[in-house]
Amino acid sequence: MNQPDRTPLLAVKHLGVAFQTDRGQVLAVDDVSFELNAGQVLGLAGESGCGKSVTALSVMRLLPKPVSKITQGEVLFKGQNLLELPSDAMHKIRGKKISMIFQEPMTALNPVHTVGRQIAESYSLHFPGMGEKQKNTASLQMLEKVGIPDARQVMKKYPHQLSGGMRQRVMIGMALACEPDILIADEPTTALDVTVQAQIMDLIFQFRETTGMAVILITHDLGLIAENCDRVVVMYAGTVAETAKVTTLFRQPFHPYTKGLLKSIPSLAQKAKEPLPTIPGNVPALSEMSAGCRFVERCKRALTQCENQRPRLMPVSSGHFAACHLVYDGEKN
Repeated sequence: MNQPDRTPLLAVKHLGVAFQTDRGQVLAVDDVSFELNAGQVLGLAGESGCGKSVTALSVMRLLPKPVSKITQGEVLFKGQNLLELPSDAMHKIRGKKISMIFQEPMTALNPVHTVGRQIAESYSLHFPGMGEKQKNTASLQMLEKVGIPDARQVMKKYPHQLSGGMRQRVMIGMALACEPDILIADEPTTALDVTVQAQIMDLIFQFRETTGMAVILITHDLGLIAENCDRVVVMYAGTVAETAKVTTLFRQPFHPYTKGLLKSIPSLAQKAKEPLPTIPGNVPALSEMSAGCRFVERCKRALTQCENQRPRLMPVSSGHFAACHLVYDGEKN
């Protein structure tokens, strides 16, 4: 009897990304690892500047050159290391097998081309045998699928003529045009009102249900993570602080940073005008990181070894890992 294939769809292993700055080279992503299985929804959570988007751009090989450099690690897609592929081979994967919804649709969309032309470009790149009529028909159908009213007229418009929610729908249409195996959604609901946010998330997950694609949801909104993800990776200052199933993380967080994030979520049980709990201090600059735990300066429970010994991800329980010296000490939740 054949054993089921347990190879993850995507495996990021010990990824390191450095940027060249006026102060020299700094590590923006340091030893980040996670896995994504087919059909799974993985959340990358953490405050702004923690390395979520840089990690995603590394997977897509879209980091700006020459200021950035992948210093170590592997990005395995179906067992193949994307970091070793020649550019032509990566072009065939990017957009067709792995797509991305970028954080700001106004800057991601080309302002001098119509919406219809930009969606049709996806088909031109990955299905060169399609005729113009076929591409236009497919583009129209995709806009209709993502819920854009009067799609035929919208195809003739430029990005600046559309609302933020409509531009985001266009971005989703472009990302899903080739029915990718993986969709990376980088802050897909930023700057949208609550009603439109819900519509955008529903749209993404409708496609997931019909195509079986996996999703990486990048957000600082823990509510979105709780509602939509199977598993979550909490990042802090370019490193993975904690990773677990969503239910486990929200019920039994281990890392002091994760606990601080969850406590900062407003609660209906909270008294009126009572200040929200906060994490003291600020995220250190990349050029001023501690040799030990990057959270040490803000942690109320820091140990002596936290100053100069870098904690590695260790198992807290089955499928639950935290990069914290409290795990080494055998502390329980």
